[in-house]
Amino acid sequence: MARGRALRVVGSVAALVVMFGLGWVVAKTGAGQAVPTESLTDLERQFTERMQDVVLVGNFTIDGRETRGGSPERYELSRVAKVDDDQWRFDVHMGYGSVDVTLPVVVPIVWAGDTPMVTITDFSIPTLGTFTARVFFYDDRYAGSWQHGQYGGLMYGAIEPMDAD
Repeated sequence: MARGRALRVVGSVAALVVMFGLGWVVAKTGAGQAVPTESLTDLERQFTERMQDVVLVGNFTIDGRETRGGSPERYELSRVAKVDDDQWRFDVHMGYGSVDVTLPVVVPIVWAGDTPMVTITDFSIPTLGTFTARVFFYDDRYAGSWQHGQYGGLMYGAIEPMDAD
């Protein structure tokens, strides 16, 4: 039980550090300026509208750990914007313990037909390690897989309006 709690804390801290690292890179490079709305395809425009002021509420699992339904996760998104050909900025609000922060995170999105999917492979962050993930968004749900070093698993949940809480 204590080990599972420790893993959740480590996972939460790692996620927070990743978000800080990505936010710092975006701020330093000037990356992340949204492309003009009129240049978006219909699917891209629908995605940006769907992902404005929403909360991803769900669970994540860690391979090899017994956690019925997974551990809870929550990500508040104030905005998602296309910033380059396949690069999208997610303005994510996260709270862990005494830390409460909103960060811009730029990640690649590919399209599987009408379904957007965050796709990072061997995404290195100095001093933190390498991350791989696939997370797709469809209708009112999200789901995917994640990997960080020896730990990995699944994540899934609902996309809800921010004011529904």
